[in-house]
Amino acid sequence: MDLSIIIPVYNEEANIENNYKKIKDTLNTLKRKWEVIFVNDGSTDRTNELLEKIAKEDPHVRVVSYFPNQGRGKALREGFKKATGNFIVTIDADLSYDPFYIKDIYKILKEENVDMVLASPYMPGGATKNVPKFRLFLSKFGNKLLTLTFPKKIYTSTSILRGYRKEVIESIQPESDGKEIHLEILSKALAMNYNIKEIPAVLTSRKKGKSKFRLKKTVATHLTFVLFEKPILIFGFLGILLLTVGIAISIYIVYLRFSGTLSAGRPLLSLTLMLVLGGIQLLSFGFIAIQIVVIRREIMKLHKENHKLIIDISSKKAKEEKRTKGVLSKKR
Repeated sequence: MDLSIIIPVYNEEANIENNYKKIKDTLNTLKRKWEVIFVNDGSTDRTNELLEKIAKEDPHVRVVSYFPNQGRGKALREGFKKATGNFIVTIDADLSYDPFYIKDIYKILKEENVDMVLASPYMPGGATKNVPKFRLFLSKFGNKLLTLTFPKKIYTSTSILRGYRKEVIESIQPESDGKEIHLEILSKALAMNYNIKEIPAVLTSRKKGKSKFRLKKTVATHLTFVLFEKPILIFGFLGILLLTVGIAISIYIVYLRFSGTLSAGRPLLSLTLMLVLGGIQLLSFGFIAIQIVVIRREIMKLHKENHKLIIDISSKKAKEEKRTKGVLSKKR
């Protein structure tokens, strides 16, 4: 199998049939062996019924279904387990990205020395259409904040439209259940020194159905990711803030002392000491956390090398067994 398309689905009865036709038309132009894996993430409408109908009519389609809804990350992980293609592309069921990008991603993975391809509406050449302004602002701001946590510039780190070599996913072994899986995979791929390429794409707001965007959850997961990936951004900011306030109050105390208006009963000295010590402690925590992140990334690199070694050993063993069987059959 050349290509596996994984599509997480949740309450998409209004979109799924027409959108699959568009995906199928695109894939048929590739003239390669392909499969589409729909993962029904606990839909409560007629989505599963429609998916089963599609699967009966088209042998290229497989359906994975479970209940209740557990999140995009869980759906993608289930799809990764079932995928048999050498290359994997993930795309949303509402086709907020046009299916023709699948061809571009597949071609890059097939012909170039690239392990992972990201579709990016925020890089030069990319664009958005009819996306609500507030949501677009949050998305752009969030992606700019998140890119500060990565060792290389990534314009869009949260897009679902991506392509992978199968061995990349096998090596990374994602664990997240929610949309933070996109950040987890990207972070681990960068830590393992996989070659990643972004391509410009157009993001279009859905025409039918209800958006699954959840503001509070999205903000919480992104801030948590920043804390774990670049702790100095948070610890450093808070530490410098406390130190700055502490130093400012210290200057004010010196002014009061020389002007003769300093009152012995004021707790300014204790407050200043607490602020300065607190700032130093937060900065120290930040630097310690940086070392932990560095160690984790080195462990990920070792994990990648071990995975490659296991694959090489398995491949050599399979070839040796095949050669041995061939020799035995000739003797007979």
